Amino acid sequence: MSQTGAIWLVILAALVAANLPFMNQRVGLVGPVALPRKSLFIRLVELVALYLLVGGIAMLLERRAGQNAPQGWEFYAITGTLFLTLAFPGFVYRYLLRRHG
Repeated sequence: MSQTGAIWLVILAALVAANLPFMNQRVGLVGPVALPRKSLFIRLVELVALYLLVGGIAMLLERRAGQNAPQGWEFYAITGTLFLTLAFPGFVYRYLLRRHG
C-alpha cells in the first residue's frame, strides 16, 4: 500500500470510529444492548478506546512504511481534538437531530 493510501485509510478509519459510539446502543460496540439507552459517559469511554485503536493502526502502518517518528504531547493533543471534531456528526445526530418518540 502506498503512503497516500495508508493516510486515507487512517482518516477513513478515524471518521468511522469517531461516529460509531453515537450510532448504536451496544456497550463496547459488540456487547449487550444498553437498556433503556447508553449514557454519554459510556459513549465517551468508547470514543477514547476507539481513538487508541485508530492510533495503534496508524502506528502499525507507519512502522510498515519505515521508522516510527517520536511524538510529544502536542501530537496527541492535536489528534485527540481532531478525533473529537470527526465525532461531531454522530453527536449531532444522536443528541440534536434524532427524534425520540
